[in-house]
Amino acid sequence: MELALYLAAAVLGGLLASAIRLPPLVGYLAAGFALGALDSPAPAGLEEIAEIGVVLLLFTIGLKFDVRTLLRREIWLTASVHMALSTAVGLGFLGLLVVIGVPLVAGESFGALALVGFALSFSSTVFVVKVLEDRSDTTSLYGRIAVGLLVLQDVAAVAFMAAAGGHVPSPWALLLVLVVPAAWPLHRIWDRIGHGELQALFGVTVAVALGWGVFEVFGVNGELGALVMGALLAKHPSSSELYRSLMTFKDLMLVAFFLEIGLHGSPGLEEVLLAVALLAVLPFQVAFYAVLLWAMRLRRRTAFLAGLVLANFSEFGIIVAVVGASAGLLDERWVVVISLAVAISFAVSALLNRRGVELATRMVPLLPHHSTQQLHPDDRLVDVGKADALVIGLGRIGAATYAQLRDRYGLSVVGVEHDPVRVAELEADRFEVLRADATDVEFWDRVERAGQIKVAVLAMPFHNANLIALSRLQAAGFTGTVAAVARYDDDVAELRRHGAGAVFHLYGSAGTALADHAAEVLLGKTDRGPSHGPAAGTSGT
Repeated sequence: MELALYLAAAVLGGLLASAIRLPPLVGYLAAGFALGALDSPAPAGLEEIAEIGVVLLLFTIGLKFDVRTLLRREIWLTASVHMALSTAVGLGFLGLLVVIGVPLVAGESFGALALVGFALSFSSTVFVVKVLEDRSDTTSLYGRIAVGLLVLQDVAAVAFMAAAGGHVPSPWALLLVLVVPAAWPLHRIWDRIGHGELQALFGVTVAVALGWGVFEVFGVNGELGALVMGALLAKHPSSSELYRSLMTFKDLMLVAFFLEIGLHGSPGLEEVLLAVALLAVLPFQVAFYAVLLWAMRLRRRTAFLAGLVLANFSEFGIIVAVVGASAGLLDERWVVVISLAVAISFAVSALLNRRGVELATRMVPLLPHHSTQQLHPDDRLVDVGKADALVIGLGRIGAATYAQLRDRYGLSVVGVEHDPVRVAELEADRFEVLRADATDVEFWDRVERAGQIKVAVLAMPFHNANLIALSRLQAAGFTGTVAAVARYDDDVAELRRHGAGAVFHLYGSAGTALADHAAEVLLGKTDRGPSHGPAAGTSGT
């Protein structure tokens, strides 16, 4: 009965949030707080399901993450300085509330207030990755920077929990370095698994049993272990396929996580007002991110995009508060206050990031301009040259489209891809590829100046990313033909409504192309080899 109630509440909350154009996760949070306020008993296993959801989230982050990113100055230096500045601002704001005489704050020691400031200095890994996935920006420059900052913040939270008695590593924890050579046999096992449900089961087993389970046995945070295991498997050729196969399963289990946040206690009026007041530190955190990343020679737009997506409090802040309360460092009510502040920050951040690209563009004049020579090498503008066609997004569909336009129609083609690993692979196969962000207004300004582009093909795997790129094309005054790929009927209609000249329905058109090819073979009129079957239909965008 409890399970049915929680499922119904989650669906209702998600529907209401979607109706007012908020992400469904905001509705799940609201449902959790409503159930908590009603003292509804939680179904058995909810906490464990929520934990597994977070474990799978971090594992999938690892599958897309390059560990070398953490060694870059814009990651480790920004994370360290930002955490110190944010903690100081949080402490200063709480000190102001002490002067005003807010009861819950006035009764705490300096150390307790510093701990609250520290708990509020983190951004949410769960929320940020969801936003990046929805935008198809996980592997963009600002997305990789944001995830790198989040990983270092999570490491800092783990270190605090160890120091405060939440997780004390075993003396045998040094043996965990053996997971690095263990990656080789895991890769070989994966080679023999193939596709389908067995591959997904393999991923869940590695994440939960080897990542979470083994690391917890040695007294190290299991969520960090899941991230490590994902990173160790990231180089496998099927890592992207495994990532996609786990997405729906992971998202469903994360619903339990968002519901559970509301069960940390029923807030009274004082806790609600204090939680809302704590949101005043978020603008400072966004500013710190933007200024620090700009100082690392990143473009102003990149710096603001990263700052805006990180404009929220973290579930790790709740964990820090729980550990602090258990150790007697904080009043128990702070767990409720911080849980509520985290939930409200998600709603605020969701509203901001609905138009995050536009906001970042408008905020650009707030910081001085870097010259092209001063910019970070990964963030310099690119020029498309004299190409006839652009293909945006070079996955399997985009790469096949590129090859068809170049080889069959004789066009000069340039591909655009923001995943550096994919760019290197394509360049090795003699593709001309620009590493760039297709949602970047300045990039499309360069496309407009190229002048000769006749067709732009939007072949990114996520519908929202193609829509954003389409709007950027139109804003830049592009007058050529825009073709796009879509999976569903409503996506096809939306792309056409927004000005796409040709939309390829991935499922419907592939079936039509396959039938045409079969008929051509039957009638002996085909002029294509068997290797072009469905792929040729897919690339006919």
